[in-house]
Amino acid sequence: MKRSDFAKQLQGYALTTAEILYRLPDHPALIQTFIWQDLDMHPRFPKLRGFLDFWEANLDGPLYKVTVAHRELISPAEVRLLNADYRLN
Repeated sequence: MKRSDFAKQLQGYALTTAEILYRLPDHPALIQTFIWQDLDMHPRFPKLRGFLDFWEANLDGPLYKVTVAHRELISPAEVRLLNADYRLN
């Protein structure tokens, strides 16, 4: 069963945004930008590294610069679990 985004966030995953600058294959003097965003783990960023490895192996545009921003949207301290069950009819 696939974990939900909320469960991932409780386990330490956080929103990661990468601005990827790359050179155009036909015009190497021009630089293009691509924005990648997903939940990933700090500091190793396995999903981002996998994406960048795929990019280098399969795409023609060589990477120029990658800037990463990482922000936890939710932390375990912000969540309180109640020991109660409420039902609404």
